[in-house]
Amino acid sequence: QVSLVQSGGGLVQAGGSLRLSCVGSGGTFRRYATAWFRQSPGKEREFVAAITWRSSVYYADSMKGRFTISRDNAKNTVYLQMNSLKAEDTAVYYCAIRDYTYNVSPQEYAIWGQGTQVTVSS
Repeated sequence: QVSLVQSGGGLVQAGGSLRLSCVGSGGTFRRYATAWFRQSPGKEREFVAAITWRSSVYYADSMKGRFTISRDNAKNTVYLQMNSLKAEDTAVYYCAIRDYTYNVSPQEYAIWGQGTQVTVSS
């Protein structure tokens, strides 16, 4: 059973950048699609970006051009590089995995990281 550990959140000013990491352990990480979701208080968990086992990438429209998802299979790690951050990007960010293909619905993912807070000050 793969488990996920996240790192890299924090406080940043609007226009700044952060990189989140999601490290998998306990299984063959490369067979999974990994997605990032985020959740703000009072809102539903929303899809941010995903990378499949073949390294195809997908983004929510509001993140295109600002966020970049990538993976390093040798390190069992998926990254989310976030640039040009806005106050509305403030949320708890989660990584999650499922077999091979991605899905934008959080209900399709069974294994989750612990979440990391990203706060963007305006």
